[in-house]
Amino acid sequence: MARKSNETPPNVTVHGASTLAAVTVDSFNAQLRDGDGFLGDRARRAAFFESLARWRDLTDRKLALLGDVPIEDISKSRIDEALADGKPHEQALVHSAVEDYAGELFAVIRRLLRTEAWRDTERIAIGGGLKAGRFAEIAVARTELLARAEGIEIELRPIHNDPDEAGLIGGAHLAPSWMFASFDDILAIDIGGSNIRCGIVRLNLDKAEDLSKARIRSMELWPHAEEKLGRDEAVERLVSMLENLIGQAEKDGLRLAPFIGVGCPGSVAADGSIENGAQNLPGNWESSRFNLPAAVWEAIPSIGGHETAVTMHNDAVVQGLSEVPFMQDVERWGVLTIGTGLGNARFTNRAHPNDEQKAVRRRQADRQKQQKE
Repeated sequence: MARKSNETPPNVTVHGASTLAAVTVDSFNAQLRDGDGFLGDRARRAAFFESLARWRDLTDRKLALLGDVPIEDISKSRIDEALADGKPHEQALVHSAVEDYAGELFAVIRRLLRTEAWRDTERIAIGGGLKAGRFAEIAVARTELLARAEGIEIELRPIHNDPDEAGLIGGAHLAPSWMFASFDDILAIDIGGSNIRCGIVRLNLDKAEDLSKARIRSMELWPHAEEKLGRDEAVERLVSMLENLIGQAEKDGLRLAPFIGVGCPGSVAADGSIENGAQNLPGNWESSRFNLPAAVWEAIPSIGGHETAVTMHNDAVVQGLSEVPFMQDVERWGVLTIGTGLGNARFTNRAHPNDEQKAVRRRQADRQKQQKE
């Protein structure tokens, strides 16, 4: 059926919504300023490597593992090797950079916790590209100790899923689970300052209704920062990745839901436009004439014979949503995603109807017990 050019995507869910099925999004993309820049930049991924380079410049020793190679070419696995098996000076270099980075990360967290939206946060999950390294886990643990030394009771822990996958898995939490009752998989997009990932998320609802068993079935990666493409070309490339995945799903006989969850940097408005924070993406994604969800829907109007629904939220929010099943023992929690920048989001768990009914029954039982006494 031909579509009119002025048609708009179905409004199944709200982009950038503050109320989702499992949580209330209290804050995201908080822009804390520090002098002439953003405080979060002090704890971005590059900040650790900049610190490592400064300490390396101070040594006059021959370094077997962290020697005369450009700092950007040193892999996380090489840093872990230096930390575990390197000479004392190499181990000292890594420990020094870890200490510097932990101090900067603590400064960011302390400022966030002073804001109204982040007040009373009990736990923060740390995700993003720096997570996949033992040295990074030590930096996070050291940050928690610094906070506790200042009397701040906060728990910090690495995100459960690989960050490359968490940004896709979280897309399944952008819609109520009833939308997926007849399907096994969804499409998801994770747009970052360096890479764009598209993937098929296997929901595994038969194993866990809370999506704790959701996994990536397949994924395509495009390191867009290595190419000089404009915005429209980038969207065409993204759509091509989705079409490849849809073709793969059809070939494999998958029951793919007509839903695409999107995580994108910046402040996402209810109409799907990006208000700010997308400066690291190719071209101008903040233009009033550009709407990514609409562009994706225009290119892929249906999946499996059903009209496509596209929902977009901030990329840190989406990565954080992958933690929902593992945050049920706290009420207020947040996520920090360490990458090209420092993404952030704060959540409050919502009580499910069954939970509310149980709470009512408990209160009634308590009143009856008190009356008898």
